[in-house]
Amino acid sequence: MAALFAGAAMAQVRYEDILKGPGADWLTYAGTYQGSRYSSLRQITPENVRSLVPAWTYHVPDANGLRTSPIVYRGVMYITNSNALFAIDAATGRLIWRYQDTRARKRGVNRGAAILGDSVYFTTTDNYLVALNRENGSVLFSHKFADVNTGTTSTSAPLVVKDKVLVGSAGGDSGMRGFIVALSAKDGSEIWRKYTVPAKGEPGSETWSDLREWGGAGTWLSGTFDPETNTLFWTTGNPWPDFAGQPRQGTDLYTCSLIALDLETGKMKWYFQFTPHDVHDWDAQSWPMLLEAPWKDANGRSYMRKIVVHANRNGFYYVLDRETGKFLRGTQLIDNLTWAKGLDDNGKPVLIPGHDPTPEGNWVCPSIKGATNWMGQSYNPGTGLLYVLTMQACGLFTTSSQKPVPMKNFAGGGATQAGGQVILRALDPATGKRAWEYPMPGSGNMWTGVVSTASGVVFSGDDDGHLVALDGKTGRHLWHYYTGDDLTASPVTFEVDGRQYVSIASGSNVFAFALFQAGQ
Repeated sequence: MAALFAGAAMAQVRYEDILKGPGADWLTYAGTYQGSRYSSLRQITPENVRSLVPAWTYHVPDANGLRTSPIVYRGVMYITNSNALFAIDAATGRLIWRYQDTRARKRGVNRGAAILGDSVYFTTTDNYLVALNRENGSVLFSHKFADVNTGTTSTSAPLVVKDKVLVGSAGGDSGMRGFIVALSAKDGSEIWRKYTVPAKGEPGSETWSDLREWGGAGTWLSGTFDPETNTLFWTTGNPWPDFAGQPRQGTDLYTCSLIALDLETGKMKWYFQFTPHDVHDWDAQSWPMLLEAPWKDANGRSYMRKIVVHANRNGFYYVLDRETGKFLRGTQLIDNLTWAKGLDDNGKPVLIPGHDPTPEGNWVCPSIKGATNWMGQSYNPGTGLLYVLTMQACGLFTTSSQKPVPMKNFAGGGATQAGGQVILRALDPATGKRAWEYPMPGSGNMWTGVVSTASGVVFSGDDDGHLVALDGKTGRHLWHYYTGDDLTASPVTFEVDGRQYVSIASGSNVFAFALFQAGQ
């Protein structure tokens, strides 16, 4: 396996390499800093995608419901499991090295790794950022950034930007105080930390009761980044207790929000709260995607406007000004939405009374899973379309009179979901208008993201465990492959020795596919 690193042992993954976006390599979770999950590769096309065949399968030991999104650099793939990282030959699926953390006692999901220089990074369930030598898996450093005894854990892929590794926090549904922390890529030392629930006396603290210390607002999905303004965009989770609004009267800033932070200092530039005083567990953990879209000024003159778009779990699709956070436009993401009439001129929901959780339960659409979730989305500049997985489902929401106790898995009530259907929708990103949709069979359990390519192919997963390929212009089904398990991760595409691959994790395995070659 050392041959994979021959001539590349001294190669360094640079910030500029990540900035270019995916080609042969796939260097960050969402493919690009803008969050687009779009690849410039063209070998697999709508015309030949039917010739895709399995190239290899790698079984991940002790895995269940993998959520990892692979990182690929110069023919080596890096994938994660709970407290573990694997380096795999991306062309053959052969294991190169494996690192298993033996300190962490808790297991949990892990969404992937990050790469910079000669290091590959991931986080453990007990909140250590681990840096490994990408060639041999040796430990370069292991730095603790949070105390697991305060209810915080880590599930997201780190985001590397310049000399910083950005890490989020998870555990909000049990009571904790969310944060984003910037750590040194060199040694893991802390550069800055931004809490997403303000302390007493800080701006926004007046929107909280005394529960603010355990208020939630987890940051367990990676962010996006605008290099022109040096701005990070990060979404935040729901307030705690999830379904009991009475103990935390107020809008509960900065939960269920998109926050824009200065990369160098962590200072907040602006925020936008999608669901004030959320009582349905509709966190904002869905990708904030950075785009430029045709717009008209007050005089009717056209120009390209820098926007950030967000498909939200609460059932609405939002378009915001990227520089100020000003609400520009909003539309319904799903058809059956019962808790709000729409959005006002400032983007705040116009509530329909009688849809908060009660001891007897209230039937509300969307369900607790939300109209969408953390699954990766994709924007293809060739088709001009945004591809988003949506969920049509409703559920019963209840609340409890029990006193909230942090870190005891108390959500203040509960929620159920009855049935539901997953639909992949192609949207005009500037308006939210639907171009096409692909309804999926199944029980509404899938959590698969999307990747699109310059050739016009969209890859995703259906609700029956198939990796599927669709025509990006029309949504026409082109190809599918049954993985044998539920899909809970997002696909990626990359190239090794001139051959394009598509890869996805499923259950306890990672699959890779390529066009059929005679004699293989």
